[in-house]
Formats: sequence, structure tokens, C-alpha cells
Amino acid sequence: MVFGLWLIIIFTLIYEPFIGYFGYQKFKFAVKENPNARFKYYIKLIIGLWIPTISIILLVFFTDLDFKDIGLAYPNINTKTLGNIITYSIFVIAILYLLSILYYFIAYHSSDKFRTKFIQAKEEQLNTVSFSDIIPVTGKEKKLWNYVSLTAGVTEEIIYRGFLIFALSYIFPNFSIWLIIFCSSLLFGLAHTYQGLLGVLKTTIVGILFSGLYIGLGSILPLIVFHFLIDYVAKLGDSKTEDKHLIHNKT
Repeated sequence: MVFGLWLIIIFTLIYEPFIGYFGYQKFKFAVKENPNARFKYYIKLIIGLWIPTISIILLVFFTDLDFKDIGLAYPNINTKTLGNIITYSIFVIAILYLLSILYYFIAYHSSDKFRTKFIQAKEEQLNTVSFSDIIPVTGKEKKLWNYVSLTAGVTEEIIYRGFLIFALSYIFPNFSIWLIIFCSSLLFGLAHTYQGLLGVLKTTIVGILFSGLYIGLGSILPLIVFHFLIDYVAKLGDSKTEDKHLIHNKT
């Protein structure tokens, strides 16, 4: 089992931080000349996330690893590992974060005024980031992007929370839980190197919050839903065709 754990850890160290980064740089040039490159890139993203996830599931079937070890279990509050104060503080932060996500979701779909301002702010933001090329343009791309978001919500929680926290704790039993959390969260951040240094820092921080939430709940199931909602709300206003048309009609 240890050999399998190491293989997947090494995969997370190499694939997204390096192969994924250079693959995105290649995509940025390709999409300028071939719009279909974006659709193909989404397929690669989905495959790249499912390969380690399926490998982890195979470890469950063929080794002593079980689904509970990787967080696929019913939530059960645990305050012993991180302590009452830290655990419940993380819960409060997560609830506030979730409420803000729900607010944006509801306001976007119920208020034309909010939606217009949100889209305008989002377009201004996209002009300042280096990875705007990844945003879906056509209806076909937006449909597939929903599957990318769903895939990320499921697979990244299995890989970077459920599996990595277990694997690092198992291989390095003398590591403190905080070092385990930091290492798994840093790998999660490095999986987003295409977003630049700021993107890596942001996702690492989110990874720390999610890791604490996972340890406090003993399950990644709520995190999968949480992760998907974050990705879904983050893509609101990202359409470069319909949303611009909407703004034009409102002004």
C-alpha cells in the first residue's frame, strides 16, 4: 500500500504543478488560432483529475485502505484533533463563506441590477488576470465547463483532502497535524500554478480552511458540495457572449 501512496503523492507533485502549468501555456497559444482548443483543454482537465482519483479508488479495492480513510463517510463532528476553539472557528468561517456564496447566487439570478454590476465587475477583473483564456465562450464550452467544475469538486476533495491527509499522516506519523494540513494544502495550491503566484497563495489558503473543515467533520462529502458551489458561483458572469449582450440590453 505504501508504494501506491507514494506513486499518487509523486503524481500530485509533478503533474499539475509542472505538466499542467506548461500544458496551460501551450493552450494559451493554441486557443488564439483554434477556438476548439478550449473544448479539448477541458477534456484534458477532466482526464487529468480522474486519473489519480481512480487510482485512489483502486487502492481502496486492492489494499487495506478503505473509503473512510479517504473521507468518504458520513459527517461526524470531531473536535479532538484540532481542539474545540479552532474546530468551531473553522465551522463559523465556513458557514459565513457559504452564506456569501448563496447570497451572490440568489442575487445574481433574482436581481437584474445586481447581475449587470456583477458582470461588469467580473469583466474588469478578467482583464487583470493572466488565465482568462480558460473562460468558456460558446454554449458547448459552458456545458462542458459545468462538468469540469463538478469533476474538480469531487476529485480534488478526494485527492487533496481525503487521500493526501491520510497518506502523509500514514507515511510520516511523526508529522504534526498542522504540518500535514500545510503540505496537503500547498500541493493543492501548486495544482493551480497556471493562475500565477497569487492564485497559488489563494488556493493554498482555501486548502487550509477545507482541510480543517474536513478534519472537523471527518468527511469530504460536504466539502464536495461546498467546492462545487464555489466553482459554480466563481464562473457566474464569465460568458463572453451572452453576458455582454445582457449588459448591452440593460444600458
